[in-house]
Amino acid sequence: MSPVEASLQRDSRIQKWEPLVWLLAFAAPLVLPNHALLMSEMAITALFAMSLDLILGYTGIVSLGHAAFFGMGAYSAALFAKLVMPDPLVGLLVATLLATLLGGACSLTVLRGSDLTRLMVTLGVGLILLELANKLDWLTGGADGLQGVSIAPVLGLFEFDLGGKTAAWYSLAVTALLFLLMRRWVHSPFGASLKAVRDNRLRAASIGINVNRRIAIIYTMAAGVAGAAGALMAQTTGFASLDVFAFDRSADLMLMLVIGGTGWLWGGIAGAVIFKLLHTVISNLTPQYWTFWIGLFLVVLVLVGRERLMRPWTWFSKPVRTKSAEVPPVEAPATKASTSSARTEGRAT
Repeated sequence: MSPVEASLQRDSRIQKWEPLVWLLAFAAPLVLPNHALLMSEMAITALFAMSLDLILGYTGIVSLGHAAFFGMGAYSAALFAKLVMPDPLVGLLVATLLATLLGGACSLTVLRGSDLTRLMVTLGVGLILLELANKLDWLTGGADGLQGVSIAPVLGLFEFDLGGKTAAWYSLAVTALLFLLMRRWVHSPFGASLKAVRDNRLRAASIGINVNRRIAIIYTMAAGVAGAAGALMAQTTGFASLDVFAFDRSADLMLMLVIGGTGWLWGGIAGAVIFKLLHTVISNLTPQYWTFWIGLFLVVLVLVGRERLMRPWTWFSKPVRTKSAEVPPVEAPATKASTSSARTEGRAT
């Protein structure tokens, strides 16, 4: 086994604390039944954040229109449940497939140009879909949203209750399964090639990596995961509105990755959970100024650093300077001219 394969195998191993985190997450709706809907929203948002991390953290593609795929999944699942059949699992698969197809078509727009060009292109795609959903009011409901969406019980057994327990477990189960799938992607040779593309595209191309193909594939995969998150949102709430395409949703996603960190799937989960908790707690305390406090938290996070913020006792400590060994000065070797002049002076004396 080569060192690269050994490193990939070591990184792909599930850590001992990871199953414990998922067990606590699945037990949370029972322990805190009044906050089951919030936990469902956290799971959906975490899945959405991890989908953006696939292209931002692992590939280096910046996007401000990732909500386009989220909205595509939400409207596809809601329309499928209303017009075709209300089964949630089939609707989830259909919505994920349609969002994946949309991502494959949009991947052609991010292969060329600079980061600023990609920002504008991805933002434009989201705005186009937002306007289409607004104008096609006979199908999408327009500004009023798509109402009257009823979802059948999951597996024909678990009905969506008002308390949100079924929604929470359903969202957590789908998020956990897709997390394992994405973990397999990023810790495979394909994931290693994505990191090479992120670090240096020219060098990656010089060693034989098809850069455009890698970008197109991961962009399409990330769109499918985002579409699955949107489908979960529509199925657990029974509603889809123009808000799913809003620019604010994509911007909040970037903030979550700033909080949790990029290039690490758990960073998307941590960022989504922290952001949603801050949003819920601060908006209950100050409904008008909650954005100010979240902005202040982000400023402190950037100035202090994520690692030091977790250790408050190191905020005011000065970095320890180690004494470097003093190296005696090295005299330059004497040239022929200086040597001959020294001999002449010695003879004169």
